[in-house]
Amino acid sequence: MKQRVITAVIALILFIPIVYVGGLWMDWLTVAFAAVGISEIFLMKKQILVSIDFLLALLATLTWTVPDAFFKGMPWHWTKFGIFYAIVMLMLTWTVLSKNKTTFDDVGVYTLAALYIGTGFHYMAAIRSDANGLALLCYVFVVVWSTDIGAYMIGRKIGKHKLWPVISPNKTWEGSIGAVICAIICSAIYVALVNVGYPQIQMIIIAFFLSIVGQMGDLVESAYKRFYGVKDSGKILPGHGGILDRFDSMLFVLPVVAALLGIVH
Repeated sequence: MKQRVITAVIALILFIPIVYVGGLWMDWLTVAFAAVGISEIFLMKKQILVSIDFLLALLATLTWTVPDAFFKGMPWHWTKFGIFYAIVMLMLTWTVLSKNKTTFDDVGVYTLAALYIGTGFHYMAAIRSDANGLALLCYVFVVVWSTDIGAYMIGRKIGKHKLWPVISPNKTWEGSIGAVICAIICSAIYVALVNVGYPQIQMIIIAFFLSIVGQMGDLVESAYKRFYGVKDSGKILPGHGGILDRFDSMLFVLPVVAALLGIVH
């Protein structure tokens, strides 16, 4: 517990000022998070990072992470999708050149991981750069964190019926429902005190859906960690695991927030 608290304090001391300042600092932070995230996928698969596979997967991930403005002025009118597709073609070509040491299945994992991680962290920076971005991003944090706390506290107190024991044996239906209620209450208090730039009732309704989406993101990470036979996605945050452990819900929630509110970046 002491290690968890120390890590959390240090992480927040570094994280909060960057979120507050935003801009390029936020863009670079999300790029760093995405790079660590894709490396954790490789480590869970027990694959080395010094490899052509990792280099291509990293480039594919960062292609989705960086702001859309990065691609303006690219030669031959290259687009984000075009560059990403070209990298996927290179990964598929590498299956031939490596004589199937890198397999078609591997490329599928890299491609999906790049979309999942890159898109999630991309929208963390995109939401921050929007009008009222700081208030809106903090709203997302409130919803996700209150969902996590509500699920843990209520599930621990009254949880009896397992939610999905094959994937995550400690989660319960009582905790899940309590998490949604907690997220709605906390989001209602937050939007009553802070102007996020959207109608309060709309944001409270959205919080209901985001809480469910966030819990699904948590379960998805539990599923692939169980598949790879690991307890944590990484060790970069002592006592907390890896970047994917800390942002599993966020990676699902952030693109949904952007889609519901029409945010592009």
